[in-house]
Amino acid sequence: MPGTNSAFLTESLRTFRGYKTRTESAFSQLGPEDWFRLIDPEANSIAIIVKHIAGNMRSRWTDFLTSDGEKSNRDRDSEFVLDSSTTPEQVLLWWNQGWNLVFAAIEPLTAADLDRRVTIRGRQHTVLEAISRQMTHYAEHVGQIILLAKHFRGAEWKSLSIPKGQSAKLGVSAELTNRARRG
Repeated sequence: MPGTNSAFLTESLRTFRGYKTRTESAFSQLGPEDWFRLIDPEANSIAIIVKHIAGNMRSRWTDFLTSDGEKSNRDRDSEFVLDSSTTPEQVLLWWNQGWNLVFAAIEPLTAADLDRRVTIRGRQHTVLEAISRQMTHYAEHVGQIILLAKHFRGAEWKSLSIPKGQSAKLGVSAELTNRARRG
């Protein structure tokens, strides 16, 4: 189904770009200390989550079609450790480098490529499955980052969607939502 496969690629890129943009909107609200704050001793900071996502992206999307997505040089455990010299600017560099790899791997794909096989941790997946797997993984971490940013900013938080209590003011209603679902 070439039409469906092309639509999947388009939607995947739109979704990944949305994750990136939405998270960057959360980043823009952070104070310098917020990048490194922990909500408990076992928690991950926003900086650690970004370092992990970037490490995952580097591993999964480098030579995406031709090498195992779990690279032998990846030190996953080190992704959860920061040194004291890490800055928000360094974290943003990791973030952007990771996303550059994602887009560089997906943008040239064709509908036919989605049926090709790739390997992740020694297991075969179709390209479509591998992309879906990463969309799910990144959605989890994007949600964590946004939740932490919102928690840290408290009353200063600027909503990334429709703020609480503003649906009617913005013309959003249950009837419109229901009509949209019915098509």
